[in-house]
Amino acid sequence: MNIREFTKDIFYVGVNDRTTHLFEALWPLPYGVSYNSYIVAGTEKTALIDTVRIDEVHAYIDAIESVGRNARIDYLVVNHMEPDHSGSIPEIIKYYPGIKIIGNSKTIDMIKGFYHIDDPDRFLEVKDGDTISLGDHTLKFYFTPMVHWPETMMTYVEDLGVLFSGDAFGTFGALNGGITDRDMDTDIHISEMYRYYSNIVGKYGRFVGKALEKLSGLTLNYICSTHGPVWIDRINEVVKIVSDLASYKSEPGITIVYGSMYGNTAEVVESVARELTSLGIRNIRIHNASVSPMSDMITDAFRYKTLIVASATYSMRLFPAVETFMNAMETREIKDKIFAVIGNYTWAKNVVADKMKEYADRMKLEITAALTVKQSPDTEDENAAWEFARQLVNAMEVVETDK
Repeated sequence: MNIREFTKDIFYVGVNDRTTHLFEALWPLPYGVSYNSYIVAGTEKTALIDTVRIDEVHAYIDAIESVGRNARIDYLVVNHMEPDHSGSIPEIIKYYPGIKIIGNSKTIDMIKGFYHIDDPDRFLEVKDGDTISLGDHTLKFYFTPMVHWPETMMTYVEDLGVLFSGDAFGTFGALNGGITDRDMDTDIHISEMYRYYSNIVGKYGRFVGKALEKLSGLTLNYICSTHGPVWIDRINEVVKIVSDLASYKSEPGITIVYGSMYGNTAEVVESVARELTSLGIRNIRIHNASVSPMSDMITDAFRYKTLIVASATYSMRLFPAVETFMNAMETREIKDKIFAVIGNYTWAKNVVADKMKEYADRMKLEITAALTVKQSPDTEDENAAWEFARQLVNAMEVVETDK
């Protein structure tokens, strides 16, 4: 068990999951994932911060019991109600029958709905800015709705500068022996933070921005998310990553997502990529939408400034895998991109261009460059690909100059 008192009176009691293949039954977990829970032990009261997924509950109870403190848990603070964090609530109540559950009104309603716990004496409702004393430590509650559910809040230990942030600053990837970013190499967790944010939280950037603004005056010595390491040395870095993603700030680079039935659209994409490279672009990510995990395509589209989407025409629509990708982009309200489109057709020339314009209009994106190729590309199409690439690079240079 990965149990440790990482600062005075605060213990990590989370668990690792290295068997679940798809997070939320959608997103691949090549490095596993952690479900983090914490104990804050005061001189008068002890609080448990969040729980874990129900199938890890036995290891979780063992972790709590191993901390000792006379096995007394007075409060359970619920920062987020998604079942990977709240699933063990019914079992915690069985083990600690006198425990009080702390949450806001939305949290309490969800607990009743998910777990049918409706004894009013079981709950202690808090409001934004409320505090609860544990004796020598005080918990303060900050409401951060829609990061990324309506009930989400964060809990701050004022005297220690410890923020229990719920899913904010979270990352895929189990914890490999250590707990904090001082204990282990967390580069993979930084990489997985981009994927976690863009896949899970991406739609709610404006709410994340409001939460960051609310927390901006706090002293942050430790950020304790519900997934991934406890952040200490890399706090400034992870806050900047989340802040940039929440405001749709992107890194220089190009993501190309394409769908091709017989290789003609793929050939056009390869030609465009070669031209872009000849014009000095080095950071290019290419995804075949039929093969690449949706998770990775979404991540790169979020992370890099320029997005090219190329599609064969399929039954008078976009190629299905490309259409699914564009729906994911629209759902996440992606914005502030240099956006370009490539269409390939045999007899319905304008289908891809028209469908892409519909997406662009709804997403408030300007189509910076467009290329349409009939059947397999020829010399004329090669020249058009060069012009397409040149037009795109010029737009990228203008954006960089404006910065």
